[in-house]
Amino acid sequence: MEKPGFVYIMANRRNVTLYIGVTSDLPKRIWEHRNDLIGGFSRRYGCHRLVWYGACGGIEHARKRELHMKEWKRAWKIREIEGLNPEWEDFFDRLDPM
Repeated sequence: MEKPGFVYIMANRRNVTLYIGVTSDLPKRIWEHRNDLIGGFSRRYGCHRLVWYGACGGIEHARKRELHMKEWKRAWKIREIEGLNPEWEDFFDRLDPM
């Protein structure tokens, strides 16, 4: 059985810096971002707010969707976020605990 897959978008503030990632364990991965346990872009720019996520059929499908979304224009990413989350709320507390 294939692992579940999630694509997610983190932000530091509304309409500023965006980070797109993929994981098979969404609550754990977002917790790691929020606690700066993941180095690189998200830590450097303080992307701690989960503003969008989507479940995919499996981790391989999620990876393909992530790569596709990373090619999108910024306006498309913002439209995707605001379609689900117009106020740019942090969805972390809505996730099932680790």
